[in-house]
Amino acid sequence: MSKIIVNSPDAPAPIGPYSQAVKAGNTLYVSGQIPFDQATGEMINENITEETHQVMKNLEAILSAAGMTFSNIVKCSIFIKDMNQFATINEAYSVYFKANPPARECVEVARLPKDVNVEISCIAVDI
Repeated sequence: MSKIIVNSPDAPAPIGPYSQAVKAGNTLYVSGQIPFDQATGEMINENITEETHQVMKNLEAILSAAGMTFSNIVKCSIFIKDMNQFATINEAYSVYFKANPPARECVEVARLPKDVNVEISCIAVDI
């Protein structure tokens, strides 16, 4: 089985010793994305809705670099600082999965990188 490192110039560069994504066989493992806008160099933190949309745009850029789309995602992991924002995050997240959404968990955590409010990772399969 081959292992390919996937990077997109349209998503934030890793801030540690990890890759944006790794494709092993037909499965893509995408590292957690935060609401950093690579085009502007700015952290998006006006509100949780905008943060979630930026995270999803970053995931989309990495998926695209691997020749995939949101329809290839089979699992997402969402990490949030405040479970009271769960419904708002769901509303923004649901825009990207109109039918057959992936499996998922959502976990409240004490702190996230760069003190953001949301981070999302995913696993996608090229079938």
